[in-house]
Amino acid sequence: MSNTPAPRDDVWVKSTYSDGQGGNCIEWAPSYAMTHGVVPIRDSKTPSAPALMLSPEAFTALVAFARSANV
Repeated sequence: MSNTPAPRDDVWVKSTYSDGQGGNCIEWAPSYAMTHGVVPIRDSKTPSAPALMLSPEAFTALVAFARSANV
């Protein structure tokens, strides 16, 4: 994890694992990740809350876990 401030005005992309019914809404900011080398993740229901800042490796592991969990 990183102490880099989370982006506020960046473009956020909703995870394909998020449902469209208002639950499990996870977003990330790919352009911020490419520019800063850390991947911000947030809950789309509370966008003003702090974002979780992950290394690219940790983000990759999180995505692999989500795919394997079949949630």
